[in-house]
Amino acid sequence: MSNLRFEAVSEASKRKPVEVTAPSERPSEFFGKKVFNRQKMYKYLPADVYEKLVDVIDNGARLDRNIANAVAKGIKQWADENGVTHYTHWFQPLTEGTAEKHDAFIEHDGKGGMIEEFSGKLLVQQEPDASSFPSGGIRSTFEARGYSAWDPTSPVFIIDDTLCIPTVFISYTGEALDYKAPLLRALHAVNVAATEVCHYFNPDVKKVVSNLGWEQEYFLVDESLYAARPDLMLTGRTLMGHDSAKNQQMDDHYFGAIPERVQAFMKDLEIQALELGIPCKTRHNEVAPNQFELAPIFEETNLAVDHNMLLMSLMKKVARHHGFRVLLHEKPFAGINGSGKHNNWSLATDTGILLHGPGKTPEDNLRFVVFITETLMGVYKHNGLLKASIMSATNAHRLGANEAPPAIISSFLGKQLTDLLEHIEKADKKDLFTMAGKQGMKLDIPEIPELMIDNTDRNRTSPFAFTGNRFEFRAVGSEANCASAMIVLNTAVAEALTDFKKRVDELIAKGEDKTSAIIDIVRQDLKTCKPIRFDGNGYSDEWVEEAAKRGLDCEKSCPKIFERYLDPASIKMFEDMGVMKKNELEARNEVKWETYTKKIQIEARVMGDLSMNHIIPVATHYQSQLAKNVENMIDIFGDEEGKKLTARNIKIIKKIAERTQIIETGVEELVNARKVANKIENEHDKAIAYHDTVAPKMEEIRYQIDKLELAVADELWTLPKYRELLFIR
Repeated sequence: MSNLRFEAVSEASKRKPVEVTAPSERPSEFFGKKVFNRQKMYKYLPADVYEKLVDVIDNGARLDRNIANAVAKGIKQWADENGVTHYTHWFQPLTEGTAEKHDAFIEHDGKGGMIEEFSGKLLVQQEPDASSFPSGGIRSTFEARGYSAWDPTSPVFIIDDTLCIPTVFISYTGEALDYKAPLLRALHAVNVAATEVCHYFNPDVKKVVSNLGWEQEYFLVDESLYAARPDLMLTGRTLMGHDSAKNQQMDDHYFGAIPERVQAFMKDLEIQALELGIPCKTRHNEVAPNQFELAPIFEETNLAVDHNMLLMSLMKKVARHHGFRVLLHEKPFAGINGSGKHNNWSLATDTGILLHGPGKTPEDNLRFVVFITETLMGVYKHNGLLKASIMSATNAHRLGANEAPPAIISSFLGKQLTDLLEHIEKADKKDLFTMAGKQGMKLDIPEIPELMIDNTDRNRTSPFAFTGNRFEFRAVGSEANCASAMIVLNTAVAEALTDFKKRVDELIAKGEDKTSAIIDIVRQDLKTCKPIRFDGNGYSDEWVEEAAKRGLDCEKSCPKIFERYLDPASIKMFEDMGVMKKNELEARNEVKWETYTKKIQIEARVMGDLSMNHIIPVATHYQSQLAKNVENMIDIFGDEEGKKLTARNIKIIKKIAERTQIIETGVEELVNARKVANKIENEHDKAIAYHDTVAPKMEEIRYQIDKLELAVADELWTLPKYRELLFIR
């Protein structure tokens, strides 16, 4: 086993970039090649069917199942021309990944042969076995029935020889068992609420769209080195490993020249992603060694979420072709930056207006202030819930360390916008708002220049930062499904906007002028949500104290943070907005607690295995070598001189004995802690037990192992070290 590490290092060091043949066409020509997009809809569907389907996609019209057969026929024709033989309903269960069951197009022809067909029924709805997917107790294991239903707003695409149909996944009794169903409901809620508020400023607005631009960070590790690290293989992160002498302290990796092998991987990935309609825009080295980022142009949120899930799957496949393994864990290596997935979120009207962007008229700027304020209201009111939406056993390692945002939700606005909101809140209303006859209203709101996009500074410690015409939700983890955060954010903003309109309409009903009423409510809400605004250092201890005084959620325990989903205010919000019912929320939390427990449980098992079967045998073997050396030296030089000459070795022998004993005792305590926790039947209480009693013991064991790594001879250490994992590329 001791040679495996060096064999892996040797193999990794010899690898050359894989040659990637680019398509002869320009990217704009092969973009969406494997997607049944509007261009292909127009080509393969009858005109009336095309119009009805576009109405469903653009305007939310109800899908007429009578057109399903015609749509299926057109899709089948396109699929046949691309060599497709199978189809699958592609959905996002509560496992954090995607799921698919491939079926061939073939059916019996009744004459001993077979025919190929694809009906509207197969397109619109299927009945996969739901018993083995997480349901949080919403249904029993023996109740297997669940339904997947076509989402026509996310286009069908082709992977290899399979037609993939994006779908929602619901139980037999109608509860959502996935991320897409509640996301679509949340997007509908924010569309309705935001459109109603937009009518104060522009009656022509018919629809408001939620946009999302994600930034996917990831690590690449050579697959030979990966295979020699059981912890990476089984948990996605290194459970042990001493810092490399050089890591990211020189700031020389960020935006540096992309390594050749990585460049080939990125090129291959982008070509395949573009063919699947994923609008890849940016690629670069990130801060940590062997850490990189890919970011697309923003898209409608539902489509953006689908594309991110598809990309993460594609990354794993392409990486293996290039001799890499992609690490999406939020903190695969201690002591250096973790990986996030910044979610750039905004709202836009069907008339082309970015609602979080400043305008050129007083009315436009008032609209801008309204949507900024009500977004902050939603984030403030549900800051604990928003934190719960991005929390996981893996992201908990990242938050609050190495340039990651802290585990307290706050919003950075920048000096210019902060000054503007302060002015609106504190100025005398008579001075702030006047009517000027035929010239219309005048608002004493300082002019908001178009340069505002560049005038907002970047605060890397802010979890929810305003960046010019959008908000950047930076706390989202690299491995996460963006839908989790987007469900909560869009629902919270929908609730805030709904409440805002209700109160404004009440003032108008009492005879107050519309603009005056809007300003009244804005000023009230600016005062209410002020605690969420923070432009300082989110890493400081002073901020933790200040945040607690402001009433913000400062809980750090992952299982306890999940409790925010079941707060009365959270349940009311989700139910009022028509996004999820109480039983759905309860079920999801059961899944979250169970998932947390299982991840820590797996890590603890791997830690115990590596400690007893790798670390202690290697350390004691080296200890025996040293002891033999001491014995030989005493034989040669005598007791006094021999001990003097081998004093260093004797010291190391003692340290190894002490540390291995602590590790062995720690593993026994770890096993016992797991046994105690496993007897707890309640998933919430079990998760808390794993957080409080199991996870800390792993950190104690790791400390001793990392010290042994420095003491044991390099030639004996079996696990690839950080310097090899991070710098061989």
